[in-house]
Amino acid sequence: MGPMTTNTRRSALAVLAVAVAVAACTPTLELTPSDAGVVLSRQALDAPDPSQTGEYGVLTLYYGSGTDKNRPEYRDSVAITTPAVDVSKMVDLGGSAAERNEYWGFTPEEMPLNARVWYPDGDGPFPLVLVVHGNHNMRDFSDPGYDYLGELLASRGYILASVDENFINGGIRGENDARGWFLLRHVQLFAEFNEESGNPFEGMVDMDNIVLIGHSRGGEAVANAAAFNKLSHYPDDASLSFDFGYDIQGIISIAPVDGQYLPTGRKVVVEDMSYLTFHGSHDGDVTSFHGLRIYDRLRFNDPDDFNFKSAIYVYRANHGQWNSVWGPHDNGPRSPRILDLRGLIPEEDQRRFAEIYVSAFVDIVTKGDKRYLPIFRDHRVIGEWLPETMYVTRFESSGFRPLATFEEDIDVTTGSEEGVRIRGDSLATWSEATLELRSSNRNNTSASQENQGVTLAWNNRLAGSDTTQHGPAARYLLGLPEGLAADMRLWAGSTLDFMLAPTNRVPGPRQAPDADDNEAGDNEAGADENEDPPRRSAGDDEEEDPPVDLSVEITDASGETARVTLSDYGAIRRPLETYVMRRRDLEQERFQSHWELVLQTYSIPLRDFVADNRSLDLRQLESVSLVFDQVHGGEVVVDHIGFTPDMDPAFLRARVDGS
Repeated sequence: MGPMTTNTRRSALAVLAVAVAVAACTPTLELTPSDAGVVLSRQALDAPDPSQTGEYGVLTLYYGSGTDKNRPEYRDSVAITTPAVDVSKMVDLGGSAAERNEYWGFTPEEMPLNARVWYPDGDGPFPLVLVVHGNHNMRDFSDPGYDYLGELLASRGYILASVDENFINGGIRGENDARGWFLLRHVQLFAEFNEESGNPFEGMVDMDNIVLIGHSRGGEAVANAAAFNKLSHYPDDASLSFDFGYDIQGIISIAPVDGQYLPTGRKVVVEDMSYLTFHGSHDGDVTSFHGLRIYDRLRFNDPDDFNFKSAIYVYRANHGQWNSVWGPHDNGPRSPRILDLRGLIPEEDQRRFAEIYVSAFVDIVTKGDKRYLPIFRDHRVIGEWLPETMYVTRFESSGFRPLATFEEDIDVTTGSEEGVRIRGDSLATWSEATLELRSSNRNNTSASQENQGVTLAWNNRLAGSDTTQHGPAARYLLGLPEGLAADMRLWAGSTLDFMLAPTNRVPGPRQAPDADDNEAGDNEAGADENEDPPRRSAGDDEEEDPPVDLSVEITDASGETARVTLSDYGAIRRPLETYVMRRRDLEQERFQSHWELVLQTYSIPLRDFVADNRSLDLRQLESVSLVFDQVHGGEVVVDHIGFTPDMDPAFLRARVDGS
């Protein structure tokens, strides 16, 4: 399937029509123009659509054992014959061993290295991309399902191999280490192909630029491969040595699982490479965004070595439509009886999203084309290219310097950076806690995101019969130690970054301060601190709550302040209602809530604060505040507050009018 393009501007009426259609298929969800409006603002990215067919003709071939019992392409059509490998230390077939060995014609001691390859009709060398499927019916072969990515990337100057691991699919467990190891053995094959005289890939492979892509269990496998690539021995049995060390520049996890493989009983941590993960809200298989865990564990050790990570939540996308073989039936043939499929975005639209983001990612990490960097922060800059649905985007670069990540200790008044002090003013809720997913996966015992955040709630109205009375706006302030801003070398080209998402909850009005109190104290809930403030869900009162918004304020050492409005930097959406099951009783049994808490990244250029107050001295910043002055009440979850001292100019230029 070739890449799809959209060259015409859709009107706002078209977007609203989509909103109506979505509302007809999903209960109680209402889309406002600002929510649905990925196309209501101008196209702001100075770059061509990365899902457009490239300049190269596309060639294809198969490599493999040449003896495959069930796959004629890997028996009769191989252009390169590859050896079998022993993965018995990583794969245990259990009670199904005899049946599986009979079906496939081989055992774990002699599994094949098979793949189908799309590559450019040109001289190269070309970056190498490997993609691996996840778990599925082993007889319904999964590796052909990424043909759309193969055709696109090959036309744009990449070699893409879709790796066959169907022989470890089906009802076995604990094999995700093998999935990652297999990927590295395929990388090793291409290193050999590149040096072999007369090989179709002789001299064609850019072994300095490698990207791994995985879907479902494959999405965890690419993280395993990235970790194994730097090890000398297999963590669970050191009698098996590794000899990899390839130049993997980035990995992509599509709707991944996490924690299916635990080396030495711990989660895999990826370091010093770029990472992209995306997940659909209506995933009926991996029903929560486990890629967020891999995202949060990923470490950048050198701020001068540019890497980035991004996570994107795609509303109404499912699990299987990322693969053209799997399709919409996440629970197999009986899916229409179990899953509510009516609200899914079309298969071609879902794969178009993958084309855009995968192509842009590999262009950045292998070719250094940073023009595409802004799409990972704010999807609206490519609104005309994207399927009409809603998105939540998360972004962080290796240059990010945190003030507060809420991971370090139990003191809510201290930040992550030494000397950062935190205080709240007139807040109804101020609490740090582990964030949760809406459901646990079969292979995970926890619904945790394994990441801490801070919950802040406010209501500026004062309790009493006169609901027009307001107290001072609630505030959450991070005080910077002297010299920190100068040490970070903050300037107009820096950005203030944090993640935030509103909830549906709104606390009740706060108690007026005592008459002899001139200002609220540091506890600042306003009500008796020994009592929980009244709270409700949005919509409980007759009065409808307005969309959540707030101001962001910075202050320098001389008292100069500047303020911007957060909604100018991205949509601030209440949680997106999601119903995956056809029956609501089954939905309640399977899920803790009918929405997933996915925090959105907001990046505010410091030049915008300077535009508000030209007397502001960025090298002498003293505080950063979230000021809850835009709406009377609400609740938000916030995480990873900090600065990126030097943001790429393309990132800063790409802005959305009227956002």
